[in-house]
This record gives sequence, C-alpha cells and structure tokens, in this order.
Amino acid sequence: MRAYLGRRYRLSASHRLHTASLTEAQNAEVYGKCANPHGHGHNYTVEVVVGGEIDAATGMVCDLAELDGCVAREVLEPFDHQNLNTLDVFRNRVPTTENLCMEIQERLRKALRGDLSLKVRVEETGKNFFETRG
Repeated sequence: MRAYLGRRYRLSASHRLHTASLTEAQNAEVYGKCANPHGHGHNYTVEVVVGGEIDAATGMVCDLAELDGCVAREVLEPFDHQNLNTLDVFRNRVPTTENLCMEIQERLRKALRGDLSLKVRVEETGKNFFETRG
C-alpha cells in the first residue's frame, strides 16, 4: 500500500525581484513593490511530502530523521537567513518563490531515494504559495 508523509519546515530569506534584461521601470511594472532596490524578506513555510510503499519491517514510508537531515542539508543550510540574490544558484535566474520551489524540488529529488514520489510546497505569505510535484 502506498502512503504519504508530509513535513513542514521554516526558513527566513530575503530577495529582490529584478532582472537585468528589463529596465528599472519595466522591473517595477512587472514585480511591483518586490522590485524595491533594498529587497524584502519572507518567513517561508516549506512543506515536503514524500510518498511510497510502506516498508513491511518498519511500517514507515520513509525514516523521519533521514528526511529531516536531508531537508536540513539541502534546503535549510543553503537558504535560511540568506539574501537569495547573492547565491550562485540564482545568478542567472530571478529568485522568485516559484524558482526557489523548483530549486528545492531538484535538490531533494537528487538526495532522496529514487522510489519516493515528492511534492514541495513553499508558502511565501498567508495568501501566496507555490508547488511542484515530481
């Protein structure tokens, strides 16, 4: 039988939504107040849901401590309390929450067992969230 394990994590980071391919006026039009030259921050909630067959011996889909360690290594350590614009991973792409969510998905997909399904949801505010599945 297939089951799913969901876990929430918190991280704080800042970013400025801006691209060099647009003028300052165009950036302001596209990104609004998020194009502020001084940037702004969020207290993100990251939800990770893994799915798989329940192990007959342990009764679990995945070891919770292993998942926590993986998320700490692949997500929290590189992104928590960082200015996303200064990180190499966002050198050539705008650090939108969509792109952050995709980056988290890619990192976890590489680090987790291949037989697990993975969904990542990043809540930016009480009104905005972004989700990837794969």
